[in-house]
Amino acid sequence: MTASCGLAYELIAGALASYLLGDSILQFSTIIGVYLFAMGVGSHLSRYVQDRVAERFIDIEIAVGLIGGVAAALLFVAFAWAQSFRPLLYALVTILGILVGMEIPIVMRMLNERKVEFSNLVANVLTFDYLGALAVSLLFPLVLAPKLGLIRTGFLFGMMNVGVALLTINSFKNEPKFEAKGRLVRGIAVLVFLMIGFQSSDALTNWVEKGIFGDEVIYAKSTPYQRIVITRWKDDLRLWLNGNLQFSSRDEHRYHESLVHPGLASLPWARHVLILGGGDGMAAREILKYPNVESVTLVDLDHGMTELFMNSSELVSLNQGSLNNPRVKVINADAGKWLEESDDMFDFAVVDFPDPSNYSLGKLYSVPFYRLLKKHLAENGLAVIQSTSPYNGRRAFWSVDTSLREAGWKTWPYHALVPSFGEWGYILAGKSYRIPEKLPITTRFLTPEVMKTLFLFPPDMARVEVEPNRLNSQPLVRYFEEDWANVIR
Repeated sequence: MTASCGLAYELIAGALASYLLGDSILQFSTIIGVYLFAMGVGSHLSRYVQDRVAERFIDIEIAVGLIGGVAAALLFVAFAWAQSFRPLLYALVTILGILVGMEIPIVMRMLNERKVEFSNLVANVLTFDYLGALAVSLLFPLVLAPKLGLIRTGFLFGMMNVGVALLTINSFKNEPKFEAKGRLVRGIAVLVFLMIGFQSSDALTNWVEKGIFGDEVIYAKSTPYQRIVITRWKDDLRLWLNGNLQFSSRDEHRYHESLVHPGLASLPWARHVLILGGGDGMAAREILKYPNVESVTLVDLDHGMTELFMNSSELVSLNQGSLNNPRVKVINADAGKWLEESDDMFDFAVVDFPDPSNYSLGKLYSVPFYRLLKKHLAENGLAVIQSTSPYNGRRAFWSVDTSLREAGWKTWPYHALVPSFGEWGYILAGKSYRIPEKLPITTRFLTPEVMKTLFLFPPDMARVEVEPNRLNSQPLVRYFEEDWANVIR
């Protein structure tokens, strides 16, 4: 149990830092490094526990339970309401690492005092330590984080640590000079506090997210893949994924019209359309305006996302019921794996993934991915890729373009002003393309005249020389992080 708890706090800190700060490799690497170093310090400090070993172990368990249990909640609050997130993050990781590092040496000494043979002692302690680590490493991503959330999971493991302390008190209560009463009272008090925190986690999460997003949170859910939050301010609904804005209902028409119509309006013969990502159904809404389109296949990883936008009355009104349209087939699958396994061909493809803010998303913007996508496109078909901002993420934008060219596509980059995002970028890719002279559908933003201006880039957004995004190094993720580092989003 102590091994499970120790690893859980490390995973919670890494996941929370990745969620709030981005760049999962950097966050997990630094947190694991600091945590392991602190555990080494704790192991060293354990030698100074000279007597009353069981009592010291109980004190450590209660302290770990309290600090580890509230750590996720404290960090969320610090991120929303203070400027001390990073110092607090590494302070908590260091303190927890030191305390957890003291556990195993002290447990071994406790068992040694009970005359357990040394070889069996080491084997048993390490065996259960590794088994506990395996259990939590599987449960955390599959059950705990998506079902309970990070804050509630922290409180749960805090209660487990305190439970270990109480079990140890019961085991040693009859030992000579063992001081049980005060520790029992402290343990029960901390346990009750953590139980209250566990029960109040949803209310706390909603309060914190209101501080982060600034608007009323009307829907929030953690899926196995992301944190989905819908906020409202007056008549403005906003979708946030892992803390990043995906659309505002006030101007999403600018984004989605620009995403779909410059390409699809130039293909009056298109019958079959593919959408990768786009689980909100907004791109599908625009595509369904074309009567010549017979089928739309939408592949989005997150069932929780597509289900929300198929069933929420407000959101269905926003996407005009596109995901429930008989011409639309919704598939919940990893886009890359689906492309590898599918034989379907399409006339037009819309790639509407979240920005490449981490390496799991970055692979969906890579040269191999674009080569795979090309195999599913008709000879004269087109694909369009949302490609972040050519102004705020200039190198990232042109890295997407360079990656498409590396994969054998011709490209036509363009951009549009979306007030919620600023200047936003897209890239059309295929064999040939001409800007359509007219739009066969009704639009709120685009006109043929406006469309021509989208393909003009001023000097501060002009092409720069960057690397293509290959899987072994993924420079696009680095470009994205560095470009956006000083931008308030």
